[in-house]
Amino acid sequence: MYKGKKVIVVLPAYNAALTLEKTLNEVPSDLVDEIILCDDASKDNTVEKARELGIKHIIAHESNKGYGGNQKSLYNKALALDGDIVIMLHPDYQYTPLLIPSMVNIIGEGLYPVVLGSRILGKGALKGGMPLYKYIANRILTASQNLLINYKLSEYHTGYRAFSGEVLRTINFNANNDDFVFDNEMLSQIVFAGFDIGEVTCPTKYFEEASSINLPRSIKYGLGVLRVSLQHFFAKLGILNLEMYKKLK
Repeated sequence: MYKGKKVIVVLPAYNAALTLEKTLNEVPSDLVDEIILCDDASKDNTVEKARELGIKHIIAHESNKGYGGNQKSLYNKALALDGDIVIMLHPDYQYTPLLIPSMVNIIGEGLYPVVLGSRILGKGALKGGMPLYKYIANRILTASQNLLINYKLSEYHTGYRAFSGEVLRTINFNANNDDFVFDNEMLSQIVFAGFDIGEVTCPTKYFEEASSINLPRSIKYGLGVLRVSLQHFFAKLGILNLEMYKKLK
């Protein structure tokens, strides 16, 4: 708990058996009330490893639903458990769990209802092993998004995110894509709904066991990001009426 607010960490897992324990070892157990892991039909023993490590809430998809589909299952479960602060942490140890207290504090004190762990703030992205083409694409896409969405973030593409329960109950994340572009659709919805977003500097770590998408998937993702940004722009003008921007009842 943080000042009476229930803190939940959600783990979108795919072939995370080798890194799951290392990730959990750094999650502050005195602050986090619940951990939820959703395994998206991994080919390794992620589910068995999660049970061995004592994770109580485990969702196991029988077929792969995609990164966005994985998050939908996690956020719906977190809301069912009455989460007040929900942190998405990748169990591949690419993002450090040691930032969880800072992210919880920012939301718990009412400073921002959404916090992103930015790999771009500072100069650590390339030093931490981010491939050059991904860094350049990140900067180009982020600049385009800031212009079209009319917001200013250092990056829209981090997988380290924390949300207040109010945000998750307001935006219609279940209407979003099941692939990687889900993340950008979610941020578009958050800005569209009028919520503010804070950022904290997050160290970058790229290594063999860390999950990453290949070049063709990256190109597909980039095109999807531009689509979302244009949709947001035209929806704000009232030209488009999209289901993803309708608030939950």
